Amino acid sequence: MGKGGNNIFEQDLDANSANFQPQTPLTFLDWAASVYPDKTAVIHGDNRFTYRQFAQRSRRLASALVKRGLGLGDTVAVMAPNSPPMLEAHFGVPMTGAVLNALNYRLDAAGIAFILAHGEAKILITDREYSPIIKEALESLDAPITVIDIDDPLAEGGELIGEMDYEAFLEEGDPDFVWAPPADEWQAISLNYTSGTTGNPKGVVYHHRGAFLNAMSNALVFGLNHQSVYLWTLPMFHCNGWCYPWSVTAVGATHVCLRSPDPARIFPLIDAHAVTHMCGAPVIMNMLAHAPDDMKKRFDTPIEVATGGAAPPSAVIEAMEEMGFNVTHLYGLTECYGPSTFSAPQPDWAALENEDRVRLMARQGVRYPTISGHLVLDPETMAPVPADGVTIGELMLQGNTVMKGYLKNPDTTAEAFAGGWFHTGDLGVVHADGYVEIKDRSKDTILSGGENISSLEVEEALYKHPQVMEAAVVGRPHERWGESPCAFVTLTPDAGEITAEDIIQWCKDRLAHFKAPHWVVFGPLPKTSTGKIQKFVLRERALDL
Repeated sequence: MGKGGNNIFEQDLDANSANFQPQTPLTFLDWAASVYPDKTAVIHGDNRFTYRQFAQRSRRLASALVKRGLGLGDTVAVMAPNSPPMLEAHFGVPMTGAVLNALNYRLDAAGIAFILAHGEAKILITDREYSPIIKEALESLDAPITVIDIDDPLAEGGELIGEMDYEAFLEEGDPDFVWAPPADEWQAISLNYTSGTTGNPKGVVYHHRGAFLNAMSNALVFGLNHQSVYLWTLPMFHCNGWCYPWSVTAVGATHVCLRSPDPARIFPLIDAHAVTHMCGAPVIMNMLAHAPDDMKKRFDTPIEVATGGAAPPSAVIEAMEEMGFNVTHLYGLTECYGPSTFSAPQPDWAALENEDRVRLMARQGVRYPTISGHLVLDPETMAPVPADGVTIGELMLQGNTVMKGYLKNPDTTAEAFAGGWFHTGDLGVVHADGYVEIKDRSKDTILSGGENISSLEVEEALYKHPQVMEAAVVGRPHERWGESPCAFVTLTPDAGEITAEDIIQWCKDRLAHFKAPHWVVFGPLPKTSTGKIQKFVLRERALDL
């Protein structure tokens, strides 16, 4: 009798190296290098690396780190834009058993110092452009960190502050370095920090299995294949570039690096390299939609664009489509490896009026193929809300692409996983077709005269105004209603004389009057380092009006 007892399918049928290997996205690079060795894998300015070279450089990095004593459980921090070293770090660092901490280069020195100390980084690989911030951050640390410089010719300014250059560091490594998959696919592969709105950011730990699965889901959902050309408009530090360093490599597609997302560079790069896919937060879509007319291009071959975060306003989706972009709306958080849901298009949507079709496209939609649980639940009873498109609950997730937890923060981890579900903190409804629509963050709902007002609904109305480029709505205390909506608006560069009364009336024409803003403030909007609008800052500003 085998160890499976009476279950004949477990008798003498054990896992071994022939029939079981831990899942890790690191295998994707070896596969691509063996199948497409001479294909261009990475484009960066005038530099080109084939998949053979990409793999060799990644193995050199791993080997050089091992020679410095790095290995299982150590942290390697990388402060770099979307460039070859950052791509190579997504493979070379975890090949050693170490954990990649891709730093957010938009943070200040205090934020960087906290992350380096909290994550216990042993080595820091940093682009020269960020040397002023890095120097300041390092001065406040107690433990020394070995610093390696990236001397990118495309960098603007900065100085070399490390012990050696990245290319020289690679020369220390072996291009034939032999690495092995992790003994346990639950092993940590990367450490990412939430952008945070108050207090210190939280360290989110990813494992090899989750990175493998989310990378594969990206390829399935986004239609990536070996002919795809992916433009890096999304920062690779953000949720490990939503796992796309691994996704693009998994299919043998081409990475086109871009140090900073600028329409003046994006449009020419799409044209020059026949780009087929790109990702970005809604701010990137907004940037392209409102680029000067002499900069814009109309592409005959559709370009797939995935966007996450808040639903892109319908006006932005329409503007993107007019230029030849096909927009897919994703939803996710740092805690779930980036995307975990998407608004899967249905065949009958094409026949709908444009406004109705775009409204459906902007929903958060259905779960990724690798998310096993995706429900809107009553956070008190943990019971699913009815699929009536009205009843509000909290979106919760289950699956292998949910984080291991928060580093050194067991209480917050336990709170996030209460009841066996990951609590996203986003409030939404379920429509009759099963598609989820986020209505607000739990902390962003405005309670006015006993009525809940979705700030997202008011913002959607504002974005439809032809002279509104960006908008955010928060609650402001009101002596009669408790609180009422206060709108912060950035106008388009060509906007004429627009008054607060004009904006308020625009909303009243499209919403129930109690949902229309009582106050309108014009000017630029404060954003986090990942491009999210900082509503907590706007709430403070609203109090001072």
